[in-house]
Amino acid sequence: MINKLDVVTFGEAMMLLVANEPGQLEDVDMFHKRTAGAETNVAIGLSRLGLKVGWASRLGDDSMARYLLRTMQSEGIDCSHVVCDAAQRTGFQFKGRVHDGSDPPYEYHRKGSAASLMQVSDIDSQWLCSARHLHATGVFAAISENCFELQRTAMTLMREAGRTVSFDPNLRPGLWASTQAMREGINQLASAAHWIFPGIDEGRLLTGHDRPEDIAAFYHQRGADVVVVKLGARGAFYSANDDSGYVPAFEVERVIDTVGAGDGFAVGVISALLEDAPLRRAVERGAWIGSRAVQVLGDTEGLPTRAELQAAF
Repeated sequence: MINKLDVVTFGEAMMLLVANEPGQLEDVDMFHKRTAGAETNVAIGLSRLGLKVGWASRLGDDSMARYLLRTMQSEGIDCSHVVCDAAQRTGFQFKGRVHDGSDPPYEYHRKGSAASLMQVSDIDSQWLCSARHLHATGVFAAISENCFELQRTAMTLMREAGRTVSFDPNLRPGLWASTQAMREGINQLASAAHWIFPGIDEGRLLTGHDRPEDIAAFYHQRGADVVVVKLGARGAFYSANDDSGYVPAFEVERVIDTVGAGDGFAVGVISALLEDAPLRRAVERGAWIGSRAVQVLGDTEGLPTRAELQAAF
């Protein structure tokens, strides 16, 4: 089969309303509009680097859906498998602003959204397997049981087709029935991935291990070829076969917004590995893009173009 796409992802896009001033969300009067969604952040980042990206989802048929779809299409993303359903509604999110580098407050309004109603039958296997790579996250899998089954099925199909699969646990405890259910579900999905990108705190919760080396070993034993453990301001630990090591974080003058840093990191690692770059170089690219993401207010403003990447590397 000819690869028409480089990367495919399934996931929910939400309209994001970002506070114009710091404070509790209920005290903020002015917001500005952006896009949000772990998978769509990665899709946008990869597309800006020149990869051919497809995104599959469901939206309502409302102003938020039209805004999201128009934005994704303007980024050059194949949205041919996005369905707008007038009987359903689009999810949205509020995000606060902070000035001390901490995680900003946020509030989701996504329960019962159009994307949460997606089914395994929404998978177009021919379109899916026309891609070289599938990127999956634990967010989409957590929004409903049917989305979990869709995610697991898509990952299995791609692995059986000889394609590569990456997985970012991207834990959202509030979307799961319990911590145990989250741990079991995420690790089940991780076993279908070739490349896994947990944060250090996620890795501790999911594996019971504290050291990045032990977290990586846990996932290698379950079939992962590459494990990269994100260490925040300390950089990242990477492991694959006989190649492992630490990559330092890029220093930033001021942290504006931590949300989206992990998605930017995934963009860097995935794009580099699809270009057959050495793993260490891929992690360095991920760390650089992640450092850009924390210096801007929105989730995608810091994601670079190919020209910006080449100028920096």
